[in-house]
Amino acid sequence: MKKHIYIFSPSSAVRDKAVIRRGVARLRALGHEVELDEAVFATHMRFAGDDEARLAAIHRAAASGADVALITRGGYGLTRLLPGIRYKAVAKAIDKGMRFVGLSDFTAFQNAVLAETGSVTWSGPALGEDFGVEGEPDDIMQACFEDLVTGQGEGTGWQLPRAEAPGNPLELKGQLWGGNLAIMSALAGTPWMPKVKGGILFLEDVHEHPYRVERMLTQLLYAGILGRQKAILLGHFTNYKPVAHDKGYRLQTVVDWLRGQVKAPVFTQLPFGHVPTKVALPVGAKVHLAVEGRDAFVLWGHRH
Repeated sequence: MKKHIYIFSPSSAVRDKAVIRRGVARLRALGHEVELDEAVFATHMRFAGDDEARLAAIHRAAASGADVALITRGGYGLTRLLPGIRYKAVAKAIDKGMRFVGLSDFTAFQNAVLAETGSVTWSGPALGEDFGVEGEPDDIMQACFEDLVTGQGEGTGWQLPRAEAPGNPLELKGQLWGGNLAIMSALAGTPWMPKVKGGILFLEDVHEHPYRVERMLTQLLYAGILGRQKAILLGHFTNYKPVAHDKGYRLQTVVDWLRGQVKAPVFTQLPFGHVPTKVALPVGAKVHLAVEGRDAFVLWGHRH
């Protein structure tokens, strides 16, 4: 089913244009109409244009009438823009059926939109790192994106580590939200941190040593955010190096510590993060979390 996909750059500058061109070619090969924002390759220091230029790109995306607004890449820059985003215009576009899609730095936009308007956006691929790869894009990522684009997706499932399987089946309902841990911890205490109670919070990160992951989790814990959730889902935490000083301290240490701090169940291996195999997740949607044995499912039906 042909859809109109609008590509824009709200965060870091695109340094490798070939990656973007490959991604565009792949989306067109899937039958979609792809439109590039006029400033998609803009640069200003490390950013994809100065703050006003990137705000304008977001607002052009919202006004484009596209089915999907997809970021080129993450990086850094969106937290600078949060006061200037025209949230009513973004929400109006979403109400008309537009799906804003991205991850990493885009977490700031997604949670700000949720806090300001209650509208649902999508944590999913970025054009460059997912569709612009030199080899073939990941099959699961691509299938989940197609489900998102066509409105066919109803949920996602994955297998838990054996040690995490609960003794009895578990069923919870709540608002799904979250994203990149560094961004979530940076939003704590700001007007753009959603006030979600009884939610299902998912988190991931990249290039962060486990002690830094733990430090950011403590920020969310002490801010009272983790204690208000029904469940915490941990995606992938990748591309860090253990050091000799760790002496056995590792990511599992952090997970075990977290479980000792909150009453809510903490599940790992959610297929999301800075990894090739990533699912698409509706940020702000009411979902049903079901766990039986090692099988975990997040289901949202036809809500989108």
